[in-house]
Amino acid sequence: MPWDGAGISVPAMLTVIEGRVLGCLLEKERTTPDQYPLSPNALVLACNQSTARDPIMVVEVHDVDAAITSMKTRGLARLVHPSHGRSVTRYRQVADEHFGWSPAQAAVLSVLLLRGPQTTAELRTRTERQHAFSDLEAVETTLGTLTTMPDGAEPLVVQLERGPGQKELRWQQLLAEEAEPTARHASLSLPGAMADRVAELEARVAKLEVALADLLD
Repeated sequence: MPWDGAGISVPAMLTVIEGRVLGCLLEKERTTPDQYPLSPNALVLACNQSTARDPIMVVEVHDVDAAITSMKTRGLARLVHPSHGRSVTRYRQVADEHFGWSPAQAAVLSVLLLRGPQTTAELRTRTERQHAFSDLEAVETTLGTLTTMPDGAEPLVVQLERGPGQKELRWQQLLAEEAEPTARHASLSLPGAMADRVAELEARVAKLEVALADLLD
């Protein structure tokens, strides 16, 4: 069952590792399209990044392979066999096609899968490289579409109650089991300009890590 910090318990479609894998594939498809689909090594590095991830995880190639196999049977992932000079089989997600997610919905779900429950303001900042929301209202509108799914389908996000010491409401994804959270990244308390700079540096590091994995394959 997903962790939610507020006593809510709902069935999850994916395991913690499958959720991390899907979040990474959604993210890298939009932020590093020249290196996508991802090789096994690149996907492992993406899952284990020390930036833009909460909690930080340590997964192995066999964990990723098992997750992809499971997701493939449910129509959420595909294998891309070697071609055009590439020597290894690569992985891509098709969850957005399977569920009919818009780019805005996919971006929000990706960040929620990768970083746990977040406020609307955090989601707007952290989805910027995947989808540029015009304002907080646009993020809230997208979240609203994910809480009321068509044809009576289960919601994909839920708004959590405020926890002790929390000033703003947070949102949690319901696609995958939620890993126990770690202490939030220090950049959350930084002034706006500095937080933007930290986010930019995190993005550069993440892109270099994926590029390095590509070279190793």
